[in-house]
Amino acid sequence: MANDSPRILKRLYSIPEAAHYLGRSPWSVRRLVWSGELPEVRAGRRVHLDIKDMDAFIEKNKQREEPS
Repeated sequence: MANDSPRILKRLYSIPEAAHYLGRSPWSVRRLVWSGELPEVRAGRRVHLDIKDMDAFIEKNKQREEPS
């Protein structure tokens, strides 16, 4: 039987989940947070990253080759 309920998309990711999403190590993601390149969302001691901020980071750091 197919599951007809709508899929809820996740917006906040833990450091390990964000690392997987970005293709980086968890320590690399922590360094991006500590340097201020990626904003963090804190809930007590828990640190999460917003998928919108991760997508903006990707777009900001894309390198396009100049046409010759």
